[in-house]
Amino acid sequence: MKTVDVKEKAREREKRVLEQWQREDTFRQSIANREGKPRFVFYEGPPTANGKPHIGHVLGRVIKDFIGRYKTMSGYQVIRKAGWDTHGLPVELGIEKQLGISGKQEIEKYGVARFVEACKSSVFEYERQWRELTEAIAYWTDLDHPYVTLTNDYIESVWHLLSVIHGKGLLYKGHRVSPYCPCCQTTLSSHEVAQGYEDVKDLSATVKFPNLEGGLVFLAWTTTPWTLPGNIALAVNKSMDYALVRRQGETFVVALNLVEKVMKADYEILSVKKGAELVGMAYEPPFDSIKGANGFRVVDADYVSDASGTGIVHIAPAHGEEDYRTVREHGLDFHNVVDLAGRYTAQVKEFQGRFVKDCDVDVVRYLAEKGLLYAKERYEHSYPFCWRCKSPLLYYATESWFIRTTAVKEQLIANNSRIEWYPGHLKDGRFGRFLEELVDWNISRNRYWGTPLNVWICPDCGKELSPGSRKELREWAAAPVPEDLELHKPYVDGIKLRCSCGGLMERASEVIDVWFDSGSMPFAQYHYPFGDGEAFREQYPADMICEGIDQTRGWFFSLLAVSTLYNGQTPYKAVISTGHVLDENGLKMSKSKGNVIDPWEIIEEYGADAFRWAFLSDSAPWSRKRFSRQIVADAKSKVVDTLQNVHAFYALYAAIDGYRPEEHPLKPLRHDLDRWMMSRLNTLLLQVEKGLEANDFLNPARLIEAFVDELSNWYLRRSRERFWAEGLGEDKLLAYQTLRQVLLTLSRLLAPYMPFLAEELYGNLGGQGSVHLADYPRGDAGLADRELEEQMETVRQVVELARNIRNETGLKTRQPLSRLLLVMERPLSVERFGAIIRGGDQRQAH
Repeated sequence: MKTVDVKEKAREREKRVLEQWQREDTFRQSIANREGKPRFVFYEGPPTANGKPHIGHVLGRVIKDFIGRYKTMSGYQVIRKAGWDTHGLPVELGIEKQLGISGKQEIEKYGVARFVEACKSSVFEYERQWRELTEAIAYWTDLDHPYVTLTNDYIESVWHLLSVIHGKGLLYKGHRVSPYCPCCQTTLSSHEVAQGYEDVKDLSATVKFPNLEGGLVFLAWTTTPWTLPGNIALAVNKSMDYALVRRQGETFVVALNLVEKVMKADYEILSVKKGAELVGMAYEPPFDSIKGANGFRVVDADYVSDASGTGIVHIAPAHGEEDYRTVREHGLDFHNVVDLAGRYTAQVKEFQGRFVKDCDVDVVRYLAEKGLLYAKERYEHSYPFCWRCKSPLLYYATESWFIRTTAVKEQLIANNSRIEWYPGHLKDGRFGRFLEELVDWNISRNRYWGTPLNVWICPDCGKELSPGSRKELREWAAAPVPEDLELHKPYVDGIKLRCSCGGLMERASEVIDVWFDSGSMPFAQYHYPFGDGEAFREQYPADMICEGIDQTRGWFFSLLAVSTLYNGQTPYKAVISTGHVLDENGLKMSKSKGNVIDPWEIIEEYGADAFRWAFLSDSAPWSRKRFSRQIVADAKSKVVDTLQNVHAFYALYAAIDGYRPEEHPLKPLRHDLDRWMMSRLNTLLLQVEKGLEANDFLNPARLIEAFVDELSNWYLRRSRERFWAEGLGEDKLLAYQTLRQVLLTLSRLLAPYMPFLAEELYGNLGGQGSVHLADYPRGDAGLADRELEEQMETVRQVVELARNIRNETGLKTRQPLSRLLLVMERPLSVERFGAIIRGGDQRQAH
């Protein structure tokens, strides 16, 4: 046993343990050691390696590592396979910035093949930093054999899944209004949109639409004035009452229940009509952008209400799902005066070429100048922004491919009911409501770097084919396909398939939503169904997954959706959703605010064990965490350093006395301090097991922290005279026996929390092999003496009260008391515990 240097930096100790793990291949051993045992399946949500890891990633990886270590020590085999999410717009945008280009036209001018190769070469830019941080915080996962979403094998599995979905008739192409990012120039799925809402103040306008027959002016309220150049109709509810209101020489049409709110004062209601009487009336649009169109009349729509606005809705079919449907139902023309970059086309001569969201103020000013503005005001509402580039989204009519998730909605809800959620309210709350309000999944992206959509269409007869493998692609191809064909754009774009009508089928040009990529990982990580089928079956479904709260409508949904669509099954049994890591003031960390904490600074200063303990013991995993250096400093001081000091004490005096535990068989304990310490230990083990089996890391951590304090500041301080006694008498041997047994058990108990310190303790105290190959300690209720623990707690309270009296009266700590009078609610044997009380009163505990 070596001596313990309590002044050694934690980081240096941890580096030494990392070298030991690498030398002894401990992680691989921990998996091989459990061969033949029941599996505990844990999926790794794939991060992107083209961005630096941050402190929020540390939280998730610490929790995932904790679960893997705990379940391994509890007797399960836990395969931990790392993964990398490599496709998508963040990669493309990074390359555009690097190349100094912007937009699809410039990408195609640069060359799609060159652009795709640049994307591919960039995706692991920060892989080394991810690996180093992952190892530094002791997150054990197989980084040498990860699943990678850009590989042909992974893509082939994704193709297989989508081909099956296509075969079920659940994949279709539709022309609909979807959330669209004009900066990224692509549509977003509903769960992507849900990640980017922000509260903003926009300019709203109540606009005049004069009736062509004269005499009436329809009033419509809009929170998006920029859509007015695209107006094609006004909608009323045919069963609702509308008032004709005279004010300042004009006669306005507005919902009867909203007259007072809209008109405010000085008005006269001339008459009341049903909405049906207004249907068919023509009006003059505020802009002449759309000439000669079949439109500009009042139509009926059931969704129109008098809950807000004016009870009359301005219809711009290119920018609203209900608007689009209304125009189609009434046979009106569809027109779009906004291009794919979100700028007005030449049809809007007043604002041609300008980004539409920048024109709200100018549109309102234009209306005022034409006498068409009734009122304006700032309107606070929640507006969607692109979760990638933070640009405001537009609702835009495009052709896209959709998966009919609404067709399996009830199955999704049923599958969710079988999942255990932490925290529980997410099941029927945030996640459950999302499933209840589900829309079809917009699966296609009109971009370049992604899994190509595996749908080929015949231009002659319209037939579709969806090859689900490279073999099917070669068999159906009109010309030979190379065996080593890369399954990316533009390499697959030139392949044509034979159609049964004799024509040549061409691939749909889009790529697949990256969320479908990541949602396919239970299958694609093992190249299912083409790879190791047994490996897949052993690892499906997952017992647990864990990611941040923002994945509730991201990866958590895509996993469930892909699996349910493919085989109807639930892909995971339980999910832990972690909260965001905020700064100490509760603010989101950002470079602009200057409140970002570099995880490496924490690791270097305090060590990864304290870092991990701070995350696991501060609050529940799903709570928002106010993080600060002080929290980690406290964790290091209260737990890491305290244990090191106890360890150092034992090592020092055991070496002085020549105590070798193997030479002294265990004997029954006789001293009350020893018996109490072992009772407390077993009580702790029982409490920790109960908590961890319920996936509660927080309360067991707090119980352990309290126990460590009791070990150091009560047991060890009350027992020092025993360790300082001459020779190796029986009482001293029993004290050594107790302290060593407690420390060895603590090393195993703490291993998932603080893997480095646990390894050091276990090895130095004579544990066999690595602590992470050992079994997790379990308590023995027969060794927990509740009465003794209660009595010792009373003793501690007596000592504490005596110390308080000394402080109040100015009595020195080492000055013996002539008498201590106790008034007790329950009996306490002074004869039995008097020596402990006297020793405790005269030596102040920390």
